[in-house]
Amino acid sequence: MTVRKKKKTKIKKKAGGFAKIASLTTTSISSAFSNYKKNKELNKIKAIKLQKLEEKNSILKERKELKAWEERLIKESNKIKFSEDELRNKEKEIKLKEDKQKIESERLTKKDEELILVTKELREKEKQLKIREEEQNRKDIDLQVREEEQKQKELKEQRRKNRELKAIKEEEDKQKELEYIKIREWEEKFDREQKAKEQEEIRREQRLMQKELEKRAKFENNENPISGLEKFNIDKSKEN
Repeated sequence: MTVRKKKKTKIKKKAGGFAKIASLTTTSISSAFSNYKKNKELNKIKAIKLQKLEEKNSILKERKELKAWEERLIKESNKIKFSEDELRNKEKEIKLKEDKQKIESERLTKKDEELILVTKELREKEKQLKIREEEQNRKDIDLQVREEEQKQKELKEQRRKNRELKAIKEEEDKQKELEYIKIREWEEKFDREQKAKEQEEIRREQRLMQKELEKRAKFENNENPISGLEKFNIDKSKEN
């Protein structure tokens, strides 16, 4: 009896475990399904918002384009208005010029009548002027000849001066070149002498150092004569 009771209790426990697992799986499935629905709904909302945002951007873009077109139309309208104003101003100027020309024409007509009266006097004056012009032309020709002769003289003198200046410049260049060569030679000589002095100074310092080392060695040998003898004895014993 006890064995059967144990088996029954085991079967009941197993059944209870399966029921718990089944209840858990159904709960997780229902939770996952509800989450899936929520995510799907959220994605739909996001898509709708994105579509609205794109529509809003499209509307803003169209508004900007319309505003740009309006500004262009305003500019073109202003240009046309400005051109019309300019045209009206030009028409006014032309009318004023025509009026002035009309007045001037009337004045010239009167002037022609007056000029006819003085034509004879002008002819006489023209004859006199012609005689004076011929005389002035002769004087001008003489003056031109003299100016040309003067120019030739000045040109000749200028060429002579240019030759002299060129010769002077060449001489100065030669002197500069000689001075430059002398300076270079002096610099090279100075460098050689300086190097020789530096080498002599180095040799002198080396000699002084050598003397100092010899003095120190001599002093050390005088201070430690026993160590020298010991060293000599050690060397002798090694030889034996």
